[in-house]
Amino acid sequence: MRIVKTEVVATALTLLDEVGMEGLTMRKLADALNIQAPSLYWHFANKDALLEGMADALMEPVAANNPDGEAWDARLGRVASEVRDALLSRRDAARVFAGTYPLSDNVLRVGSLLIGSLKQAGADDRVASWGAFTVVYFVIGFVIEEQALGGDKTNSGREDAHVPAEFPLAAIAMREIAGANADQRFAFGLDLQIRALRAVISETGTS
Repeated sequence: MRIVKTEVVATALTLLDEVGMEGLTMRKLADALNIQAPSLYWHFANKDALLEGMADALMEPVAANNPDGEAWDARLGRVASEVRDALLSRRDAARVFAGTYPLSDNVLRVGSLLIGSLKQAGADDRVASWGAFTVVYFVIGFVIEEQALGGDKTNSGREDAHVPAEFPLAAIAMREIAGANADQRFAFGLDLQIRALRAVISETGTS
C-alpha cells in the first residue's frame, strides 16, 4: 500500500496525542501506518525530519486570514495567540516545535507575518527578526509549561507552611499565579512583549 507524506504526518500527530513525545518513535509510526520501516524512511530520513514535518503541519491553520489594514501590534498579538492555540491542539506539540527550524512553507509564512508586523511598526531588520523570535520563544516556553501543568489547570499545589515566613515574595508569586488562569497569564506576557518591542523600536529611532 502506497502512503503519502501528508498521511504520515497526520498519523504521527495522532500518535503524538496517544503516546507523547517520548513515546513517538519511527517504529511505532510505521506500525500505526501498517507499513514496513523502509517505506517510512522514504518520506522522512529520521525523526528530526519527521518533527520538522509535524511542526509545519501544526502551523498550517495559523493566520489563515489576515485583515487588510490591521495594526501591527494587533497582528503580532493575534498571530502569536494563534500559534499558541495550534501548539495546544496536540499533546507535547510545543516540544515538537521547540528546537526545530524547518524551512517549510507554513513555518516561513507565519514567521514572515511576525517579522512583517514589526517591520510595519518601523523596526529595522535586526529588531524585527530578533523581536519576532523572542515572541516565538515566549509562546513555545509558555505552552510547554501550560501543557506540563495540564492545559487549563491552575497551579493548585499546597503551599508549604514555611514558605510565607521564609520566602514572602515567593509566596506572593505563588498566590498570584495560582489565582490566574492560563489565558490571563498568557495575555499579560504577550502584552509585555509588545510593549517592550514598541519601546525598543522608538528608542532605536526606527519608527
